[in-house]
Amino acid sequence: MFRSLHMKLTLILLLLITSLMSVVAGFLTTSVSSFYINTFYQQMDGAFGAERREFVATLRSEAANENGAELIQSVLEANAGLLGIDYRTRNYFVLDGISGEYLTGSAEASELPREQSVNLLTARTAVVQGDETLVGDESDITADYMDVAIPIMGGENAFIIYILDNKDTVSGLNSQLFNIIMQAMIIGLLISILLSFLLSKTMVDPIEKLTAGAERVAAGEFDSELPVESTDEIGILTGTFNEMAGVLQSTLAAMENERNKLDTLFLHMTDGVVAFDHDGHLIHCNPAANELLQRTVSADCTYEELLGDMHPFENILSLQRPNYVEDELTVGDRILELYLAPFSDQAQGGVLIVLHDVTEQHRNEERRKEFVANVSHELRTPLTNVRSYAETLRDGGGDIPQEMADSFLDIIINETDRMTHIVQDLLTLSRLDSGNAELSLSRFPFGDAIESVVRANAINAKQRGHELIYSEQESLPLIVGDRSRLEQVMMNVIGNAIKYTPDGGHIRVSAGALEETVWMEVSDDGIGIPEKDRERIFDRFYRVDKARSRESGGTGLGLSIAREIVHQHNGTIALVPHEGKGTTIRLTLPISAGAGRRV
Repeated sequence: MFRSLHMKLTLILLLLITSLMSVVAGFLTTSVSSFYINTFYQQMDGAFGAERREFVATLRSEAANENGAELIQSVLEANAGLLGIDYRTRNYFVLDGISGEYLTGSAEASELPREQSVNLLTARTAVVQGDETLVGDESDITADYMDVAIPIMGGENAFIIYILDNKDTVSGLNSQLFNIIMQAMIIGLLISILLSFLLSKTMVDPIEKLTAGAERVAAGEFDSELPVESTDEIGILTGTFNEMAGVLQSTLAAMENERNKLDTLFLHMTDGVVAFDHDGHLIHCNPAANELLQRTVSADCTYEELLGDMHPFENILSLQRPNYVEDELTVGDRILELYLAPFSDQAQGGVLIVLHDVTEQHRNEERRKEFVANVSHELRTPLTNVRSYAETLRDGGGDIPQEMADSFLDIIINETDRMTHIVQDLLTLSRLDSGNAELSLSRFPFGDAIESVVRANAINAKQRGHELIYSEQESLPLIVGDRSRLEQVMMNVIGNAIKYTPDGGHIRVSAGALEETVWMEVSDDGIGIPEKDRERIFDRFYRVDKARSRESGGTGLGLSIAREIVHQHNGTIALVPHEGKGTTIRLTLPISAGAGRRV
């Protein structure tokens, strides 16, 4: 209840009014009491002071008589107005100067204080000492009466004139003042309550609206703008709050956009990303990381469980940015390159791990080394033969029969031709790799190209006792491409089928068309390709049967060149499932458009 700002403001105003009226009441009552006391003693000083020496002398002369007390009373009665004697609140008393006993007065002895006051004691001391100047006129604001005691000595007699005021007038006036102040306080409290509610409503309503707006902002609602209803501090605060909400909305939108971009990046990137917090617990793992690690990295996975045996977590966490640790990890048949680095220098940081699949790079490096070795080997063999036969011709001189010399020269020419074919094939592959091999595009009948290649290989097939069959659909469409290059691909595929099929085999060439592509398949019942070699038959210098390939004059580059030519036509060439012995290769090409781009 008292936590409400309405109640706090009301209580503050009530306390303020109460405190103010209490201070006023205390000040007024004290001031009234002080005023009456000062007035009383000023009046007494005016009656018995230096200015009234005759009055005091009269009293002393009357005191010298035998009935001095009655005579003093007569003088006092005659000057009752001067002394302010009203016989109700203020009276006079004539007391014995030595004993202080009551002799006479305007009131009975019962009206005297029960205990003699300080002023009476002072007057009696003055009588005893014979000092008429010593008057008991000390004031006490806390006492419930006002008094003055004047020693009067005449002859052998000594009296004390004691003037006593019971403060009933002061008490009555203070009581009236208190009643007035209480009435004013009650009215002031009622007014303050009303004003406090009005004031609190004026102040609290905008604050409550700000509170409601802050709650909506905390709940994620940034669109509702608070109305600015004043130009005071609360109005400025409301405007600032609206600006803050707008800036916060823009900031959160930007952060959300960045987070979405990062989420999309992490979700679709090919590299794996795994993040651990400062305690080594998993906080993020993208799908690529699960695929590369060939396992599902669960939410409760820790760094120690994943990579703790390679690099201790504390060592990675202690690195200063931008330092990182690089390593390799073999998972199954994959080789992963790891980059481990702390992603923050603060206590709330952690470790970020990026996994990059370098399997293909390693394979390419191995293939490059193998390619260099194969080129060296392929060129070294004919060069060795050329050198050997050339040295034999040189050293033999005229001793070598002409027929043998001609045979040696034929071998040298054949080996030179073989090296020329290798170099030409390598140049062709280099142009295809660099994209510098220009295609002479034209529209030509796909079926005519196949028939031309089949006819060119018919004699070779017949010489080896093969049955070469070409089965064509009723009509094959015109396609856009480089006819000579594509016929080179067909020639290579059909030539390989003839070359690697034992004598008396069967080679079937078939072709067809779909909606946007044409295809050609070459099937044979030859030696076939082992399963372990099927993925590499299009690699450069790769041979299934190396000895037989060299005997037949193959360089191991034909299918590599064929694949590059087909790729430049946006087509595909690949092995297809084949029942029984032999091999089937399928060539697929687009009918139109897209040719000439490297895939």
